[in-house]
Amino acid sequence: MNLPYSESHPEKKVGIGFTNRLTGSMYTSEVAFNRRLILVDIENIVGGGDSMASQVRAAQSAIESVISPRPYDHVVLACGRFSVDTVGFEWEGARRLKVRSGVNGADLELLDVLETEHVGERFTEVVLVSGDGIFADSISHLAPASGTDVTVVSRPEACSRRLRMAARNVLDLDFDPNAVLEAA
Repeated sequence: MNLPYSESHPEKKVGIGFTNRLTGSMYTSEVAFNRRLILVDIENIVGGGDSMASQVRAAQSAIESVISPRPYDHVVLACGRFSVDTVGFEWEGARRLKVRSGVNGADLELLDVLETEHVGERFTEVVLVSGDGIFADSISHLAPASGTDVTVVSRPEACSRRLRMAARNVLDLDFDPNAVLEAA
């Protein structure tokens, strides 16, 4: 006689199809080692809220040359509503796109990720690609509280002093948004 799976294996509950073994490996409260979160304020890098396709592609190339992407990086891009189509279609690879209108909209979206998504518990390294001083407090609290290594990547002329002081590492991004416009 063939019994249903749940009756022949009473220690394993059948639901969506996860066994106890699988569920235990999927959801853990332990710190995930060697995970890197990359937060990109694309408007800060390209120099404005209404970006062109060539700017987004050139910015991505410049950023990747500085941070050397890894296969399991978690990338979050933020922009305003006027850039969402261009950024969404032109940035290559897996990423999460956050959009908010208004002054500092992209910054506020990235701050929301930093402050509400338990970044210190989920990632051992955070790379912030922006130069805006609005991130200084969140970045300065993140590293001591969780031991998360924080790196800021920014164009040298666009990085605030407060943000430079808050981050453990600062990498200069060699990107001129006006050069991309002239070439196009």
